[in-house]
Amino acid sequence: MWKSNSKVVITPGEPAGIGPDLVLQLAQQEDTRGWVVVANEDLLQQRAKQLGLPGDPLSRLNIHNIRLKTPVHTGQLNPLNAGYVLETLDYAIDGCLSGRFQGLVTGPVQKSVINDAGLPFSGHTEYLQQRCGVEQVVMMLACPGLRVALVTTHLPLRRVADAITPATLEQVIRITHTSLQRQFGIRRPRLLVCGLNPHAGESGHLGDEEMVVINPVLNDLRAQGMDLSGPLPADTLFTPKYLQQADAVIAMYHDQGLPVLKHLGFGQAVNITLGLPIIRTSVDHGTALDLAGTGNADTGSLLSALHCAQQMASQSDPNPDYVLQSDSGGSDHAQG
Repeated sequence: MWKSNSKVVITPGEPAGIGPDLVLQLAQQEDTRGWVVVANEDLLQQRAKQLGLPGDPLSRLNIHNIRLKTPVHTGQLNPLNAGYVLETLDYAIDGCLSGRFQGLVTGPVQKSVINDAGLPFSGHTEYLQQRCGVEQVVMMLACPGLRVALVTTHLPLRRVADAITPATLEQVIRITHTSLQRQFGIRRPRLLVCGLNPHAGESGHLGDEEMVVINPVLNDLRAQGMDLSGPLPADTLFTPKYLQQADAVIAMYHDQGLPVLKHLGFGQAVNITLGLPIIRTSVDHGTALDLAGTGNADTGSLLSALHCAQQMASQSDPNPDYVLQSDSGGSDHAQG
């Protein structure tokens, strides 16, 4: 295979889904010299043939071959290959932690089939958190014009309010703030913070979480120099009046912020894990088993994830001298 000084490692994810398709289709259009693809070569050859790709589609890819546990039938899940999926991830994570790769881009996985194989797996984010040995990470989705970080992620609504504690909220804001500085080159991040309740609680008449939990945390962090606006009603926060003055939004729960982002940037959105010692981006969609092998899968989100990882790697500064300590001075902002 063709070799290069690769910087970004790609795991296509579920072998029966569209992940392999996306990598192969994108390689027809993009400069692949900065990629290492961790996958099974026979699987990629088989999928390229299904897609009817011309010439030798694998010749432009630097592939680290991982053996499948059993042959793949396109569009059909098989728990026997769950170990293969995790093996590709482990190789990529180890490579990032050792410095061989500067960023990880993940394709979609099928959590259910990994659990069906008897391997506990709640998602990429949690797996990366455990493998990297960090206490907390933050899920942030980004598209052109908007970044949204989440205080809570995949929780039933009835559990959300209890999960938003002062400690959790402070950690999420700190991780987001520091990541925007270190990995996006934004010197003084401006964050908009959503309220939890309608109308941000309406002075306590529609809930008191804003007064009891959110406001005290924001006031403490403002006193340390952070540029925070809120808590703001979510139904008015996502308007140009506010967004044009912000670098990111802190949303209290999954469906508060992500429907707006996906409406704005569908097909171009990127899932970014903040708080890791490595750079990790991902597509914002699932395995789409029904589209695998058809040639109809949209490569937009994978392309955005690749560009995002490369940009973050080029801007990354592990210890910038302007990371907030107790500094309340300055108000300069960089575009990220």
